[in-house]
Amino acid sequence: MPRPSLPSTTIMASVRRHFGLEQQELAAYLRITRAAVANIEAGRRGLSAPVMLRLLPLVQQLPPAPLPAPTLAALPADAPPPLAADLESRRDQCEHKAARLRRELTTVSRQAGYALRWQAAMPALLAALPTPDSPTPTPEHQQAQRTHQWLARRAGGLSPADVTQYHLLRLQAEAFEAEAAALAALLAVGTNG
Repeated sequence: MPRPSLPSTTIMASVRRHFGLEQQELAAYLRITRAAVANIEAGRRGLSAPVMLRLLPLVQQLPPAPLPAPTLAALPADAPPPLAADLESRRDQCEHKAARLRRELTTVSRQAGYALRWQAAMPALLAALPTPDSPTPTPEHQQAQRTHQWLARRAGGLSPADVTQYHLLRLQAEAFEAEAAALAALLAVGTNG
């Protein structure tokens, strides 16, 4: 019974997988034989300079290879417990930072709410005003023009920077909250003081 082959990790095999190409299709693009592609993928033959130059534009389109996740060594069974005071201090820091970030997030959220309300109200507010353009400016039209300008400054809504700030604050707060919860769980398991 034939042994199942492992998928090739060569750059050529990566290009084929990424673009969904058969060996024959890649061979045609590279102007080499299908057997040459198979031999290069199997490591029996190297890439010549001309083939590599033709392959390079496809290689440059590959997504970056993910970094392998670091493996953590397990602590020995007889390792002493962590120091409770240090863990409690860090948990308190995390809770404090998370609370501060949540307050900032509340401010940004409130501003977003205001922007949404202004956006919803703007058509009705503008419709209620006389048009600011008039061949003969009257005091009423001048006031309408000032009101239009005032409303226009409030109609801006949320900027991309505001949205970015909201997401960053939320993610940072969630990270500190998760760390504080993990520290609390570690403390609950038992530590020495």
